[in-house]
Amino acid sequence: MITLSSDFGTPYPAAMKGVILQESDARLVDVAHDFPRQDVRASAFWLREVLPYFPPAVHLVVVDPGVGTDRDAVVLRTGDHALVGPDNGVLVPVARELGPDDSFEAFTVAVDDPASSTFHGRDVFAPAAASVHEAGVDSFQESEQFSPTEDVVNLRFPEPRVGENTATGEVLVVDGFGNVITNVPGDVLTDRFGSQVTVNDEQAPARRMYAAVDAGERLVTVGSHGNVELAVNRGRGEEAFGLSAGDEVVLALDS
Repeated sequence: MITLSSDFGTPYPAAMKGVILQESDARLVDVAHDFPRQDVRASAFWLREVLPYFPPAVHLVVVDPGVGTDRDAVVLRTGDHALVGPDNGVLVPVARELGPDDSFEAFTVAVDDPASSTFHGRDVFAPAAASVHEAGVDSFQESEQFSPTEDVVNLRFPEPRVGENTATGEVLVVDGFGNVITNVPGDVLTDRFGSQVTVNDEQAPARRMYAAVDAGERLVTVGSHGNVELAVNRGRGEEAFGLSAGDEVVLALDS
């Protein structure tokens, strides 16, 4: 299996598939091609949340605002998976999640005069993903095409500050429903469901599910990702709370 993820929309992913199918008989599975355009951190978050549910595979990821520059193309081998994409950090959080003890092996991909400087998804990453698939995740090794490296962009999500009755964090992403996903761990709400939480000086109820409040009402909950989420039942949390990715969130929790 080769999965494909990008911020390309359509039709560009079709060209990557065509290149892969010329060199491989892999089963191709689209993860998403509507990641926020050129947003490396948001894409890294969603990859970390989604790819661990796949069986062993080669994962081709192209969210590449530095296309055409001297940034490297890399393959990260982690557990039974390989991740292929630009060396801008987008692959690293999910590589840590997939690998034993947060570890992974990294290889740079030799890039020899690609056909364009604007579409490395087609000209660099797709051929590399096909090569890894054909060699086998466990079998591909140092070669003229793949060179081991320990120097990769090491993207890490910001850490929250959690006290006994307060937590200060940051909005990581806003999903398609408008839910505001923070980096505050959901366990801060343990034993606090049913109480009120002050979010940046405005109160909202802590509830286990969206439907626990009336339609259009705000709530603080824990999403499937395990983090504190600010939402509106049948509405948009980012509008109701006035927050977007990168904003600070201060939670005051009832004792």
